[in-house]
Amino acid sequence: MVPAAGSGSRLGSTDPKAFVQLNGKSLLVRSLETIISSGVASTIVVAAPEEFLMRAVEEIDSISHSCAAASLDDDAESVEDAGQNQITAVAGGKDRIESVQIALKHAEAADIVLVHDAARALTPPGVFRRVAAAVRSGAEAVVPVLPMTDTVRRAERRHSAEVLHGDLDRSGLRRVQTPQGFAADTLRRAHSLYLTDVAESGPDAIAPTDDAGLVERLGMDVVAVDGDEEALKITYPLDLVLGEHIVTTRERDHASASGHETTREVMRGRGGQ
Repeated sequence: MVPAAGSGSRLGSTDPKAFVQLNGKSLLVRSLETIISSGVASTIVVAAPEEFLMRAVEEIDSISHSCAAASLDDDAESVEDAGQNQITAVAGGKDRIESVQIALKHAEAADIVLVHDAARALTPPGVFRRVAAAVRSGAEAVVPVLPMTDTVRRAERRHSAEVLHGDLDRSGLRRVQTPQGFAADTLRRAHSLYLTDVAESGPDAIAPTDDAGLVERLGMDVVAVDGDEEALKITYPLDLVLGEHIVTTRERDHASASGHETTREVMRGRGGQ
């Protein structure tokens, strides 16, 4: 599942962040291409703002020229690849949590669910595979992480100034990325519990920042696997600059590798004559 909400205003765009272009392709398209290439998903659900739903469908259609069929539902459109991937765009909710809840309803048959942020469009396929493999091995919840390298301090507001207190032990801190993987029933129970909390506490209910936080409320462990530095969250203009560098480097390396492979094939052909 790929929640595609989030404002692109920090990137200089009025569109949702998922539709911001990176070297000619939107973050959403790049995310979907990676998910497909990772081979971990047969069904992909994109939760997009309702007013951008048809645009999400157009983006989905642009990634494949081998679509076998397309069908329109009241609130969703599916594009089924002639291969093994069915991609569905649905109208998301008012926030990330509600968007995931909606997407879950369109993935009822799934035993394993991966929730990915389209803003992390450059996450390598290997991260998806590591997360999925850990869930298949029995983990109820899995997140990719990186070690904390910066010095971190607690902040407290005093009058008009922000005061800092002591260093936190970096050895026990991690930077959390996506995709986050879950046993589907576990994630559904976690969201159900949150809805109960909201019904009982109203506006005072504390919303977690990710789905792993919801699962923790069930008293379950969240298992960590290795993330990747290239899986940066594209939020600010500088992130786009870094993203463009990563994409350019990848495309250059791919072209170089393809050229070497072609040369080897030609040499083999000559050797067989």
